[in-house]
Amino acid sequence: MGIVSNIALVILGISFMTFVTFFGRLPIFRRTPIAWLHRLVWISIPNGLQALDNQLTSGRVASSVSRFGHAMMYEKHPTVLIFFFLLLSVGEVLYLPAAWPQLNGVQRATGALAIVLPYVFLYLAAFSDPGAITPANHAREMARYPYDFTIFHPGTACPTCGLLKPARSKHCGLCGRCIGRNDHHCIFINNCVGAGNHHWFVLLLLSTGVLTLYGGLLGMAMITAKMRARYPDWALLWWRAGAGDGEGGGVGMSLHQWLVVWSWGLQDGVAMGSVTLLALLTSPLVWGLLGYHVWLIYCGTTTNETLKWSDWQAEMDDGFAFKRRMAPDRVKDLRIEPAWTRWPVETEQVIVRTEDGRPPTGGLDVPGVGEWEPVWRLKDVENLYDLGFWDNLVDVFFPWHSFRDPQMPVTETSARMRLKKKRRGR
Repeated sequence: MGIVSNIALVILGISFMTFVTFFGRLPIFRRTPIAWLHRLVWISIPNGLQALDNQLTSGRVASSVSRFGHAMMYEKHPTVLIFFFLLLSVGEVLYLPAAWPQLNGVQRATGALAIVLPYVFLYLAAFSDPGAITPANHAREMARYPYDFTIFHPGTACPTCGLLKPARSKHCGLCGRCIGRNDHHCIFINNCVGAGNHHWFVLLLLSTGVLTLYGGLLGMAMITAKMRARYPDWALLWWRAGAGDGEGGGVGMSLHQWLVVWSWGLQDGVAMGSVTLLALLTSPLVWGLLGYHVWLIYCGTTTNETLKWSDWQAEMDDGFAFKRRMAPDRVKDLRIEPAWTRWPVETEQVIVRTEDGRPPTGGLDVPGVGEWEPVWRLKDVENLYDLGFWDNLVDVFFPWHSFRDPQMPVTETSARMRLKKKRRGR
């Protein structure tokens, strides 16, 4: 029983804290226990320890820990990538010797595919160009997306790269370059997730989720079969188990007896059992991360853009956000904005923030016509980059796909027509 409890608690604790670390700052968890725990673990406790260290060592320990933490989290190095690779490899080395002889031909074929694919997609996500913007491809990247005059505005130059920032791009301090349609920098692949490798990253999450779930369920099935061979009345759900002595009787099995059988089952194959528990307890984390990125694709946004939209929601809550429509015959300043883009629609609105909560009265050098209207909810703002789930998915998985030839006249593409229908339905 001790082995089961210890292994399960350690793995569950690591999985939960990993979830809190990576997702605690997301807007969706604002004012929830996840956000409070993130602040407690990463702000309150470190501040308290630093204050104590200032009293005891004049801050020397905190300074050393801070430098180490900064190097691990905010400098480009393959440490976490190597850890992830070893976690996959060592887990399989511990799991397969006991599991492989028990698998049939179909399970071996599907298992081999499930094992290989995460390595393939890990390599492609880690070593593919994420969409770095260079002088050679700058003109093409500028024409990939139009500016929405809400979270991306023309005329902003990257102070490091010295190039105008294309819409939806972001400079990554770790990679030292601007990345097109930057989602985030992922330490598990030691690379940015951007227009060039976003599809590989999603497939990495999917293949890893399938591997952990499939391996965990197979391992659980084999361990359960072994325990039931010796204890016929044992069941995976303890309240459905029979007598604890394995001889029947139907008097029910206590939780203690159920855990004792579990302990025997794991001790008889502790390596495979430990990896099985690890796979089952970490699989929800992987699937949760995959689900989050599928949701972002469905919404036509990225992690970076979600944070920007969260800032806009704060402005709306304070009553400082206003919008008006974009002039349909607007003439673009070709020095800072391309005359055409691959995207099938152009912006129809301009969003601004004010300092006093009153509509702009002048002095703002922004385009647009008509009266300024207050905006209170994000749902009242058009997301230019959301064309519907299918076209958003095409944009992610076929990053060089052109919605229209720039030499051809503007026509009603399927994406444009679907977007118009969506807007009329609101």
